[in-house]
Amino acid sequence: MAMVGRVRPLRLAVALLLVLPLVTASAGPHPTRPIALTDVLPAVAEAAPDPGGDFRITADTEISATESALAVAGQLAEALRPATGFDLRLVRASRGPVIDLALEPGHPDEGYRLEVRQDRVELRATYPAGLFFGVQTLRQLLPPEIESDTVQRRRWTVPGGRIHDRPRYAYRGAMLDLARHFHTAAEVRAYIDQISRFKINYLHLHLSDDQGWRIRIDSWPRLTEVGGAPGTGVGGDGGGFLTKDDYRELVRYAAERYITVIPEIDMPGHVNAAQVAYPELACDGVAPRPRTDMRVGYSSLCVREETTYRFVEDVIRELAEMTPGPYLHVGGDETFATPHGSYLAFQRRVLPLVRKHGKIPYGWHEIGQSPAAGDALLQFWGRERDNPMVNTAVAAGAKLVMSPANRTYLDMKYDSLTPGGLDWAGAIEVRTAYDWDPDGLLADVPATAILGVEAPLWSETLRDYADIEFLAFPRLVAIAELGWSPARSHDWESFRARLGTYGSRWVRQDVGFHRSPQIRWS
Repeated sequence: MAMVGRVRPLRLAVALLLVLPLVTASAGPHPTRPIALTDVLPAVAEAAPDPGGDFRITADTEISATESALAVAGQLAEALRPATGFDLRLVRASRGPVIDLALEPGHPDEGYRLEVRQDRVELRATYPAGLFFGVQTLRQLLPPEIESDTVQRRRWTVPGGRIHDRPRYAYRGAMLDLARHFHTAAEVRAYIDQISRFKINYLHLHLSDDQGWRIRIDSWPRLTEVGGAPGTGVGGDGGGFLTKDDYRELVRYAAERYITVIPEIDMPGHVNAAQVAYPELACDGVAPRPRTDMRVGYSSLCVREETTYRFVEDVIRELAEMTPGPYLHVGGDETFATPHGSYLAFQRRVLPLVRKHGKIPYGWHEIGQSPAAGDALLQFWGRERDNPMVNTAVAAGAKLVMSPANRTYLDMKYDSLTPGGLDWAGAIEVRTAYDWDPDGLLADVPATAILGVEAPLWSETLRDYADIEFLAFPRLVAIAELGWSPARSHDWESFRARLGTYGSRWVRQDVGFHRSPQIRWS
């Protein structure tokens, strides 16, 4: 993968000082052990090894696929050709050594069956998403050199046996904040490439906040003319926004990797950038000063004015028109400047607008205070003391996505010496991100109410794509395993061993991940 950003020199120097002993310790040769069916991230649900059934990819290997599986088969061929140097022809049927992809009934929505024998590899799923996730597993069963972009001279052997795999949760998400610091469409695509390796299926884009507005809205053009201008963002060194064509292309690119994009416009708080562009959204009609600091909770839409709801519906309508996914996120957190009664009145008007335009309302767990949130999706980011905010909504039918800040927020520091990142929710090392159970975090919330998990990455301290990689990886993989793998497979020692082995793949992809001292990297 071509890098779209580089660590700034000072940050690179600090990072090298922190990881140099680890890099030096792992720089020498390591004994190579055969890859096992269970050496996969996230952990597979069921695996039955067959030591005599290894399959070798050679210059004669073909990839066969039915019409409905052809797109995923093409992605597999593109992934394997650079390092192997083999043609890997796509065919409808083959009598020789073959990797065969097809759809068949009987698998969970995103589940798949992977069977490896000496003469063939079979990948089966009921839907193309299952085939795609099976391909990600197959790639990890090949030697790490498969990630190279130049031809590598070695045997390409897949371990024999059978895998039956399926996700624990329907929702496995990552969030990227484009508002506090804008990240280009190319950077978002690079992030999509990486998160798709770990069976993430939702990308939540935080598109507006006090410091910037990052998505074009035709009916309110000054939102991006002002809120996306140079000098916006934390620190004042950002700027930029997504055009509608940019956004549609990201939605298409993500969909090819079976990731659904969820847009977020945060309201009624976190709206300073919108009010700078349109002062009529403030109760006094006066434009506030632009903000480039990290403070929160001081801004609020004017809940009593009809202009506010005309603005809100226009934004929802235009986003819904170009978002094929089911959810539209309306924020709702940290509304300290909005009186409680006004907050409830706002949600009573706004949540139905989301439904009116064909989407399921989605918001931070604070929207659970509103009776209108009974069929919404709530993103829980707090601690157990916030339980009362969600219990009533869950009892009325709301579902939860679990994003506790002290476990999943990828913008938190790994430790006190981490370059970049914040620490208000505490340091989050890899084990902290891994060692918790989404079903058991909130008392009195049944497991049936948990739709899945999400790892947010806020951008107050981010400046380039290298910063994204350093804070996201490897912790995002811990959240991905919580989302995909069965609870019975949850085991720190197994995870850290598999993660350490995966590090050599990131090296070959030029991913600037954090070499956590909790992991023995190979």
